[in-house]
Amino acid sequence: MSRAMFEYTKVILKKVSFDVSLFCKEVEKAVKRLLPHEIEELKKFIILLVNQNPDLKVSLLYIKN
Repeated sequence: MSRAMFEYTKVILKKVSFDVSLFCKEVEKAVKRLLPHEIEELKKFIILLVNQNPDLKVSLLYIKN
């Protein structure tokens, strides 16, 4: 079930990537819901999105290293 949540999170993040504030809120929610190894995958996914939209880089602050 958790894998489905991760895939759903990626879909949502793609859809809200036009709005930095909304994107950050969704990242914050995702970090609370996902497993630690999924958060690492999420970080890699966000970095790919940042390459397309550099404004989204601020959202990486919500992911603990």
